[in-house]
Amino acid sequence: MNRPLTTLFMLMSVDGKISTGASDALDVDKDFPKIKGLKEGLFQYYEIEQTTDLWSFCTGRVQAKIGVNEKTLPQKTPVSFVILDNSHLTEHGIKYFCARSKEFVLLTSNKNHPAFNIKESNLHIFYQEKFSLQKSLEYLRENFACDRLTVQSGGTVNALFLREKLFDFVDVVVAPVLVGGKDTATLIDGKSLLSEEEISSLGVLKLIDCKLLKGSYIRLRYEVVR
Repeated sequence: MNRPLTTLFMLMSVDGKISTGASDALDVDKDFPKIKGLKEGLFQYYEIEQTTDLWSFCTGRVQAKIGVNEKTLPQKTPVSFVILDNSHLTEHGIKYFCARSKEFVLLTSNKNHPAFNIKESNLHIFYQEKFSLQKSLEYLRENFACDRLTVQSGGTVNALFLREKLFDFVDVVVAPVLVGGKDTATLIDGKSLLSEEEISSLGVLKLIDCKLLKGSYIRLRYEVVR
């Protein structure tokens, strides 16, 4: 395979929501710890997260939402981060990931991205005038020997992975809550299918494992069927 094996790893509600609402002010990481019946078992998601791949993929929008543009610079971790971003990360946000990452790869189609102003030995910028997710994954494989990648992005980018058949596994922790709201982000958003010809891009899954966790949380692990 000329790209890394990918695993979609997310925390979601029973109705598939990955946020507590449609506003950027609302977020499961911020809100679930405040809710009785959810906060008690939430630690299990973060424990599982610590066991995921040493290469992690996310978006600048998601990271800006959780405050990396303002956070104090963190300690170095063994994880390498891949961030897709055109406009959400500031220079401080880029420095945050340089400080945190073993290797930090920025994927961008913005030739004026503030990352170009930063000189760090572990910062690698893959610029594409027209973004291609497939080419980005091939770049990771060819240049960094990245063989496994955990994806923790938003529903729109998750949809790109799905439609381009770039997911290999799905690993979700389901929180015992219903969120609702048609505009609230779900595990897979993006453009809806409109024709029979498009249904070949459906993500058909084979269950690998189902585990009941504490506090009525559930972990579901699937392999994507080709």
